[in-house]
Amino acid sequence: MSATELIETFWETIPPVWRQTRGQIRGVAAERFGLTVEQFQALRRIRRGFDTVSALAEEGRLSRSQASRAVDALVNRNLVKRLTDAEDRRHIRLSLTDEGGRALSEIYAETESWLAARFQSLTPEQTAQVIEALSRLRIAFN
Repeated sequence: MSATELIETFWETIPPVWRQTRGQIRGVAAERFGLTVEQFQALRRIRRGFDTVSALAEEGRLSRSQASRAVDALVNRNLVKRLTDAEDRRHIRLSLTDEGGRALSEIYAETESWLAARFQSLTPEQTAQVIEALSRLRIAFN
């Protein structure tokens, strides 16, 4: 296979697969939990350690006001809590509540079930080949 064929196959495969997967995640977040894309992304990023509105805005390439609105909605729904820094009361950290953690876990679990259903048609050998190919793709991009 030539580099041109590889690139064409990449474009025909990766973006559509990711669009469908992202759509599934967003659909579950919206339908089951009433989350907007910004709110879901904020939950996800807070779990990953981005624990201030400024950090969320920067990581998500949002304005600070967009990030702040998403956080306000999540706090109002008891999915996120604000924690005041004992040494500097002006500094507010964000943390998922137990409910926020459960919501993310459920969104991801439902998405993993959806993915498992898609992968079910693959034989064990094909599954191993896909895993190997994805591992090589990760290496190529790192």
